[in-house]
Amino acid sequence: MVSTQKRWLYIAMPIFFFWFFGQIDKLGISIVQTDPGFLNDLGLTGSSANAKIGFLTFIFMVAYAVSNVFWGFVIDKLGARKTALLGVTVWTATMVMAGMANSYEMFMWSRIILGIGEGMMIPVSGKFIASWFNRNEIGRAQASWITGNYLGPAIGAVFLTLIISTLTWHASFFFLALCNLLINIPMFLFLTRNKPEDHPGVSKEELAHIRKTESFDKSVTKQNFAQDFRFWIVWFGMVMASFLFFGISIWLPTYLVQAKNFDIESMTGITSLSWMFALGFVLICGFLSDKTKRPSLLATILFILCATFLTVASTTSIPIIAGLCLGLAMGTMGGVFHLSNLFIVKYSTKETAGRAAGLMGFTNIFGGFASYVMGWMRDLSGGDFGPSIILMILVAGLGFIAYLFTLKKEAEEVNLLNKELERQGLTDYSA
Repeated sequence: MVSTQKRWLYIAMPIFFFWFFGQIDKLGISIVQTDPGFLNDLGLTGSSANAKIGFLTFIFMVAYAVSNVFWGFVIDKLGARKTALLGVTVWTATMVMAGMANSYEMFMWSRIILGIGEGMMIPVSGKFIASWFNRNEIGRAQASWITGNYLGPAIGAVFLTLIISTLTWHASFFFLALCNLLINIPMFLFLTRNKPEDHPGVSKEELAHIRKTESFDKSVTKQNFAQDFRFWIVWFGMVMASFLFFGISIWLPTYLVQAKNFDIESMTGITSLSWMFALGFVLICGFLSDKTKRPSLLATILFILCATFLTVASTTSIPIIAGLCLGLAMGTMGGVFHLSNLFIVKYSTKETAGRAAGLMGFTNIFGGFASYVMGWMRDLSGGDFGPSIILMILVAGLGFIAYLFTLKKEAEEVNLLNKELERQGLTDYSA
């Protein structure tokens, strides 16, 4: 049995750590920006400080989103393995650059280059998953590495807070560079290959399992993903989800400390728990999407839940409930991100998966925009988070409305699939 499960070691594990450390590199700024030493060293004080803080994430996301499209084409030509090694090397160097920064401008450039380096994360992961896993286990495969996406910041929040409090904010970036150098790069170098056929450790039995449903898939002619209107609805949904997820995650620690007067330990605990909420929604959605074959319905429900949690957070007078509801709202969007990655595989082929993922990854630019807008709105309202939360409620409503247009066709596809299973004498598509 173990000899037919190597793909989980060779691919799922490297991608888990890829996202584990990559997300700390990306989102650790939410913890760092609560440190007074960091703010003073980079001149982030005064009436426009919040907008300047938000701009750091915005400019990162611009570089990240634009490079997503570029990397998508590169991966389809160069392969996922070499692209991953190149990207990790770039972002490791930017961690060193950030740790050495002595001005706002130098730190900003480190975030721009980091965004370019990390832009290949979604396309690389989508390419690996599309090439290495059976179509019936895509949900589990996606959940296995997206776990790193949320577990990384959950654990990273604790470690970064500890490092900053005992050393300096500079040391936190040097620590992350070392982790990438000693863990991520060796894993991609020694464990991965672009295709299972190229890996000497993959048995014939496992390769047959990976490819066993291709005859069924080939019986259905796939149109170009760009011609399927549902891909663009999912793309719009990702725009809304990115706005919500990054708007909350980047500002949550600051909100807890400055708006609700939490101490550093309590802030770290709720921030870490919020990422665990996201992980929980990812795992639940991975399971339910495989069982129900209704990812669009699940995404519709998640947007309603997000709007509900945000509404409670904006109206309650109890700080702990407000903090937890914001964390739950962020968690629901983690579920939407996971479902969106499943749609990439559903609406594309192995040849176009990199480009489809690159276009989907472009939506991250709106996450950075949310960070800047929230900072700007805080400056205008004297530090109040209320207007920003109201804006996010409206955004969640738009995501809900968009997904409503996908439900009818999805239901029709599930009915057709069930009829095909009955004709073949099967009761479970994953059997």
